[in-house]
Amino acid sequence: MTGSMAYGADGLDGVDEDELFVKICGVTSEADALLAVGMGASAVGFVFAPSSRQMAPAAVADIVKRLPYETVTVGVFRDESPRRVVEIAGQIGLRAVQLHGFESIEDTQWVAERVNWVIKAFPAGHPNIERFTAYGARTLLVDGPNPGSGELFDWRLAEGIADPSRLLLSGGLRPENVAGAVAHLHPWGVDVASGVESSPGVKDPGKMRDFVSAAREAGRRVAEQHSANGLGSTGSSNDPRAPGPTGLFDWQDEQ
Repeated sequence: MTGSMAYGADGLDGVDEDELFVKICGVTSEADALLAVGMGASAVGFVFAPSSRQMAPAAVADIVKRLPYETVTVGVFRDESPRRVVEIAGQIGLRAVQLHGFESIEDTQWVAERVNWVIKAFPAGHPNIERFTAYGARTLLVDGPNPGSGELFDWRLAEGIADPSRLLLSGGLRPENVAGAVAHLHPWGVDVASGVESSPGVKDPGKMRDFVSAAREAGRRVAEQHSANGLGSTGSSNDPRAPGPTGLFDWQDEQ
């Protein structure tokens, strides 16, 4: 996709500005991390919040050291102490952190001042999405309103995001529905965990391959459509790089 789609990670090595960003989250082993990268994922995510996919920092550090340098590694936290988030990210050498709890504007800003790339997550339809820029995060992740349900949310709840070039979409995505989500919302990227697993925390090679392929092909179709219409890759004639900072979340245990 065109360069404007990469604004959520502007200036970060390892992010291909010509393709839809695809994050494989809830990785629990070196083998799955390398497999995700081999299947073409843009990023791998490691969960430090309570979950069947929860990882210890030391174990993640060992995995990160064995990944290609350009791999975007993301640590997922939920209502963790800001100092602890920054400490873990620094110790491991994570490229980004994802805050997926009820973190305050002040705490998120504090982390964002110390970590180059912060992803702030909200359930679809949450009123604070309208205040996203106040958090100081680079990227907005939108997921379902009922974390752990294993169900898709109504994509209409994520319509009207002011800057789709900052939008990372999650929530019940799978190889068979990700193309529809991309076509509907034109996000900068997509995020999946359980939708590409054979069991909680164990990734399925075929599902990962099919997910990345379907997402990227849908992203290319959206970019081509916008190019034909003379629009930016997000479908807006406005410059998405204007001033301003930017559930079901799959890593949580399914009920």
